[in-house]
Amino acid sequence: MRILGIDPGYGITGFGLVEADRNQYKLLHCGAITTPAGMDFSARLEIIYNDMTELLKMAKPDAVAIEELFFGQNVTTGIGVAQSRGVILLAIRQAGLEVTSYKPMQVKQAVVGYGNATKHQVMDMTRRILNLSQMPKPDDAADAIAIALCHARSSTSLIAKAMRN
Repeated sequence: MRILGIDPGYGITGFGLVEADRNQYKLLHCGAITTPAGMDFSARLEIIYNDMTELLKMAKPDAVAIEELFFGQNVTTGIGVAQSRGVILLAIRQAGLEVTSYKPMQVKQAVVGYGNATKHQVMDMTRRILNLSQMPKPDDAADAIAIALCHARSSTSLIAKAMRN
């Protein structure tokens, strides 16, 4: 199964394409969609939408996983990220794909085994699971890879299989 993980943002949207076959995982491709700071916000959203549409065509994922938003202190930034996430979800929908959302705590639990793991612990376990010499950059791409791994591990669990039957 080819899983595209997405870490939404409006400055940087990370993505990671992972091949999952039973308990074997392989990183196929990762990177980031970036938009210039200072550009009109609607133009930034257009870039994200167009690039995501192209990425979906090229990656041909079987499944897409995206991180749910967590609003911390900066609500203004959260609103921008929510708008970015919206155009990403639209691109996924128009590509005819289903998408699964995961909370940050779910990603940490699936990858590290501990829902309150640190960012460093998630990156280290992601690197180990994929047998990488170092984590890909930028961090947004690394986060997206962890989201893809979360989906791979969650969608193959016994509970997930039972819910589908």
